[in-house]
Amino acid sequence: MKKIVLLLLTILLFLSPIASKSQTTTLVNPILTGFYPDPSIVKVDTDYYLINSTFSYFPGIPVMHSKDLKNWKQIGNVIHRPSQMDFMGERMTRGLFAPAISHHKGIFYVSCTDIDNMGNFVVTATDPAGPWSDPVRLPEVSGIDPSIYFDKDTDKAYIIYNSDAPDRKPLYSGHRTIRMYEFDYENLKTVGEEIQLVNGGVDISEKPVWIEGPHIWKRNGWYYLYAAEGGTSVNHSEVVFRSKSPQGPYVPYKNNPILTQRHLPEDRDNPITSTGHAQLVEGPDGKTYSIFLAVRPYEGDYYNTGRETFIAPIEWKNDWPHFDLGGEEVKYAYDFDYKEVPQKDALPQSGNFEYTLDLKKGLDPSLLFLRTVDSSAFSISKKEGLVLKLKPETIAEYGNPSFVGKRQQHLNSRAETQIHFDAKAQYEKAGLVAFQNENHFYFLAISQKEGQQVIQLYKSNLDEGEMEELANVAFEVDDSKKIKLAIESKGATYSFHYSVNGKDWQLVKDNVDAKFLSTKVAGGFIGCLYGMYATSSGEKSENSASFEYLKYTGNDPVFRD
Repeated sequence: MKKIVLLLLTILLFLSPIASKSQTTTLVNPILTGFYPDPSIVKVDTDYYLINSTFSYFPGIPVMHSKDLKNWKQIGNVIHRPSQMDFMGERMTRGLFAPAISHHKGIFYVSCTDIDNMGNFVVTATDPAGPWSDPVRLPEVSGIDPSIYFDKDTDKAYIIYNSDAPDRKPLYSGHRTIRMYEFDYENLKTVGEEIQLVNGGVDISEKPVWIEGPHIWKRNGWYYLYAAEGGTSVNHSEVVFRSKSPQGPYVPYKNNPILTQRHLPEDRDNPITSTGHAQLVEGPDGKTYSIFLAVRPYEGDYYNTGRETFIAPIEWKNDWPHFDLGGEEVKYAYDFDYKEVPQKDALPQSGNFEYTLDLKKGLDPSLLFLRTVDSSAFSISKKEGLVLKLKPETIAEYGNPSFVGKRQQHLNSRAETQIHFDAKAQYEKAGLVAFQNENHFYFLAISQKEGQQVIQLYKSNLDEGEMEELANVAFEVDDSKKIKLAIESKGATYSFHYSVNGKDWQLVKDNVDAKFLSTKVAGGFIGCLYGMYATSSGEKSENSASFEYLKYTGNDPVFRD
C-alpha cells in the first residue's frame, strides 16, 4: 500500500509542473492592435468589458468582451443608432473623445465627451452588447474625459474629469485641472458643488501639461486618483495621487510618473512609445493589471496604426502602484499563471493574424462608416456581397460618402477585396482606399478614362482640393466585370495591386510614401483604415459597386517566432 501511495505522489509531483504550465496565459501587446485609443475597462464578475474612442467614426465606441484579458470579441457598439448622435460636418479627428465604462447594481454606464456638440454625456445599458440609451447631457461637467467612480462602501458615485485652469486663467499652455462632482447615478445628473482635485499636475512649479483621463481606484482604505500627463504623444505618462477621501486632498506619489517611455532612446529596436491614459483592473488571478494606450512607430515618431491598447502587470509597493514592466521598456508579451479562455467566433486582435470577412453574410460590428450610417446607400446581397451605391459625397468632404472600412492593425499589412464594378463615366469611381483623414488618403480606384476601363491610383491633394493621379492602368476583364484590388503596407511605404483573373497580381505602384498618412504628418488622434469606397464625385449616378469579401493580413516581424 505504501508503495502505491509513494508512486501516486511521485506521479503527482511529476505532473504538477505540466499542470501549472498548462495554466499559463501569454498576453501579447498590443492586446488590441490598430486604432483602439483611450481604453477603459470594467470587470463584472468574471467578465471584462473594454471600450475605446472612435472620434467621428460610426458606429461609435466599440464594446469588447473577454474572460482572460487576452481573447477579445466585439459584442456591440455604444453609439449604434443615428438617433443617438451623428458627426456630420465634423472632421474625422473630432467627435467622441475618451469614453469610460463602469458598472453598478446591474447597470452599465459609459461617460464620454462629444467634443464639438453635446459636450459631456452619459449613456446606460443593462446589457453591454446593447441597446444603449440615448445620451443624457451633463452640462455642469465642463471639460473632457469624464469617468464615473462608484464607491461601493458608501453607495455614492462621483464623476471625475479634465477641466480648465482655475478661474480659466492658465499659467502656461497646457495648464489644466482635474475636477469632480458627486453624481446621482439614478437620475444621471451632478449633485452639489464642483471640487478641484488637482491643479496642473504632480508639481505645478514644473509646469506639467494636459493632466487628463482621470480614474479613481480604492484599495486598503486609500483612494487613488491616477491620470495621464504630458500630452498623448512622445511625452505621454501616467501619474498617481492618493487620499483617504474621494474628495481629497490628494497627495502625489514621490516616484511619479509610474508609467512613461519618454526617457528611452529613440533608436531602440521595435519601440513602444507614448504610453499613458491607463486604467487599473483586477485580473482573473486576483492581481492588479493596467491597460493603457501606446503606439508602435516604424521610424522616429511615424506610425499609421494609431494609438493602440496595451496591458502590463501592476505591483503594489508601500501602498503605491508600480508598473511591473520587467525592465524599463514595455514588453510585447507577458506570461501569467491563469487559464486562457478563447472566444468563439472572435476576430483575432493581437499578434500576427489573417482573416476574411465574407460580406455576403453581412457587416462585422468592427466595420466603420464616416460620421453616420445611411442605410439607403448600401445593401447586403447573398450573391454579390456588400453593394455600395455611388453617392456624390467624397471622402475629402465632411459628409457621409459610400465608405465602409476596417482598421489597419499592423505596420506590415495587406487588405484585399474582389469588386464588381462597371464605370459608366469618368466621374464614377470605386475601389479600395487607405484613409487617415479627409486630407490624407490614397485611393485605388476602378474608373473610366477616354472610354477605357482603368485602374487609377490617387493621392489626396491638400493644395488643389482635388485628388492627384499617381498612376493609371488600362485593363480588360471577362463579362463578370470582377477584379481584385489590394493595398499593402510595409512600414514607411504602401504598394497597390490588382488582378483581373483572380490569380496573377499586377503592380500599380509601389514605394508610395506612407508617412503622408502618419499621425505625425496628418495630425489628429486617429489611425488609418482600409476602406471600400464608391463615389460619383459630386455628380448624380444610379450605378453601384459590389464587394464580395474583405481579406486582411497582418505580419509584423516583432510578432514572428
